[in-house]
Amino acid sequence: MQLLKTSSNITNKLEKLLGRNNVLTSNEDLYAYTNDCNCELLPEEKPLAVALPASIEDVQNIAKLCFENNIPMIARGAGTNHVGGCVAKKGGILIHFSRMNKILEISQENLNAIVQPGTTIEKIQQQCEKKGLFYPPDPSNLKVSTIGGALALSSGGPRGLKYGTAKDYILNLKVVLADGSLIETGSNCSKNVTGFNLTQLFVGSEGTLGIIVEATLKLIPKPQTSKILLAYFDTIEDASIGVNTILEAGITPSVIDLLDKFTLQTIEAFKPSGLQTDKEAMLFIEIDGTKNSVIEDEKNIYNLLNNADIEIIQTKEQEQIFWTARRAAFGATSKLKGNVITEDVVVPRKQIPTLIKGIKDINAKYALTACIMGHAGDGNIHPNYALDFDNIEEMTRFYKAKDELFSLALSLGGTLSGEHGIGFEKAHYLKKALGYREYIISKQIKSLFDPKNLMNPGKMFIE
Repeated sequence: MQLLKTSSNITNKLEKLLGRNNVLTSNEDLYAYTNDCNCELLPEEKPLAVALPASIEDVQNIAKLCFENNIPMIARGAGTNHVGGCVAKKGGILIHFSRMNKILEISQENLNAIVQPGTTIEKIQQQCEKKGLFYPPDPSNLKVSTIGGALALSSGGPRGLKYGTAKDYILNLKVVLADGSLIETGSNCSKNVTGFNLTQLFVGSEGTLGIIVEATLKLIPKPQTSKILLAYFDTIEDASIGVNTILEAGITPSVIDLLDKFTLQTIEAFKPSGLQTDKEAMLFIEIDGTKNSVIEDEKNIYNLLNNADIEIIQTKEQEQIFWTARRAAFGATSKLKGNVITEDVVVPRKQIPTLIKGIKDINAKYALTACIMGHAGDGNIHPNYALDFDNIEEMTRFYKAKDELFSLALSLGGTLSGEHGIGFEKAHYLKKALGYREYIISKQIKSLFDPKNLMNPGKMFIE
């Protein structure tokens, strides 16, 4: 009874801070926030309430209320996370940034943009491109993925090889700490080596150190043009060799993604787009730059990949069709059994054939179905597992396979994640991936910023 009174008291205070319509407490509303994309991982608790702030001051007031009452606080954007990173594992207040979704400024002179955390990446890209500017990071779900979540996870995407990921396009953050205080981690200048690089500490911290409430993004001039080539190979090994052949020739495509035969077949069955489905692997290659450089790169890649069946996409309309197909892999896999879990491991590029063979061997061992694809240019591979969450025996086999997948990646000199993060789904593996001393130092940093362990507890670290 005391707990119910306390809960009611907290939600009443939230309503006074934000307005009744901006605090969600019904079971139906809370259920919608109990999970993310990885929806087989049910947390122990649902959130006490979902708060919808409209300003930095609102977030500060929420944090102060939580800090004073020892209530966990969890930042959430679009909920497209794959590792349980934005769910209320320990209960608490879930802070949803759907009302803080504005682009505050785009500066052509300073080559930067100041944005609120709930702004979608697609919106940022579109508005920047209208001014001849370019924000390269492009997760596959960019239509709904928010910049706050992308920075919290240091997310990547297909363009990571040439342009880098979210961590490479951030100049400054405004962050609300556990006690409600506000800090700026950097400056809006293009160069800054004043003090510790706090900005990069918060990028990728998954909301465990503080809550991102504003970001100054680095922009670059938009490339003049781009071109897509689809290169089909008889073996995975040939495709992997093809990646190195291109790079060793001094060509850096904006995208080199690898899709295996089953992925191509699954996408084509889900959304017919004209993909070839009889080859063992395809490289999805995008080149960009000046008109002359793109023409030259296109000719050179065509000549370099002389063992591939290459299709050069001729129109922007066709390019959009194939980009949509490429981004549909996750949704297409879900049609195989109704549910899908996408994993995210990284290995040195030369180890990609060994990794993919190992994944196929593991899947055969545990009788699992997976579409294998990823960003071959930077060694980031995503097996998309088609699963039935109601089949307990199958899910048991999947968890055993996942253990072996992570061990395989680490044994090849790789790591647990290139862009999806750790959340609570991979927290058990973090110590092994980092090393004991590095793990302890990371926990000490967490304790320094969050002494009460209220910021997204239960994520990254096993408590």
